[in-house]
Amino acid sequence: MMLQKKIVINIQTSCEKCRTEAMKAAVKASGVNSVEVQGEDKKRMVVIGEGVDAAALTKLVRKKIKNASLEMVQQFWDWEDSY
Repeated sequence: MMLQKKIVINIQTSCEKCRTEAMKAAVKASGVNSVEVQGEDKKRMVVIGEGVDAAALTKLVRKKIKNASLEMVQQFWDWEDSY
């Protein structure tokens, strides 16, 4: 059983290359387990991880694509890893 964080970051770009760069930056952050772009317009990046600093992650993504903002941070228990 592990306490995980779900972090949603708005990425304001229509460039596929920019989205890829943002995802690469997020994957390199400490504690990140998965990164996914969601939404019809692909402007929401959902990051799942353990012990991830949401503000630092948003700042890291912002360095890559300039327009990124933290939308939501949610904690949840991951029961799958407990067995």
